[in-house]
Amino acid sequence: MSPSPSPADLATPPSINGGRVDDEAVDDTAAEAPPARTLLVWDAPNIDMSLGSLLGTRPTSAFRPRFDAVGRWLLSQAGAEGVAEATVFTNVVPGSTEIVRPWVEALRNVGFAVFAKPKVYEDSDVDSDMLAHIELRRSEGGLAHVVVASGDGRAFREPLEDLVAEGVTVTVIGFREYAAFAVASEIVDFLDLEDIEGVFREPLPRVSLDTLPDTGAWLPPLRSLRSLLER
Repeated sequence: MSPSPSPADLATPPSINGGRVDDEAVDDTAAEAPPARTLLVWDAPNIDMSLGSLLGTRPTSAFRPRFDAVGRWLLSQAGAEGVAEATVFTNVVPGSTEIVRPWVEALRNVGFAVFAKPKVYEDSDVDSDMLAHIELRRSEGGLAHVVVASGDGRAFREPLEDLVAEGVTVTVIGFREYAAFAVASEIVDFLDLEDIEGVFREPLPRVSLDTLPDTGAWLPPLRSLRSLLER
């Protein structure tokens, strides 16, 4: 199941005359190639988890990604003649509806479609829904560029490599610390979220063993020492 396309994305159906499909309308539609589509599928649970791990705490507003900046970047990838489609896939934990609703409405107001799925079971993730939507757009034709915001190589590496083999450009966006499959790939492009202009209001405090300055750096604790007494 995938989010419904916006009315602007839907092709005009062929005219019907007396219960008969107009052959001329069908021929015209068949002759016209679909516009090149750039599709973004954003794995909200995975990106949220990666960002929290990167920061060592729940992100504040300064360290939450700005989807308007992501949208502008996506439009630049699609170009003036292409179609840009931005989608976010998320789980909704029972009882959290009122907390999640403002975020979902903000995304929709920016121009993103949101696929929301109840988190009923541990395995009620959205990976299969993301892949189903990618496959839907691929089957419709015109899919030129797929952008996946996720570091989950187990779910996405092989399907994305298959798309590349079919001639589709594939870009993974996320955090280099948690998207090793894309960073190391020779056929899938990778772009760190922080390298997209304006996505974060402030630079992320991302000192790690992989990015140590020559002078060294402190790696702060991920939790209070006193938490040892609470176990």
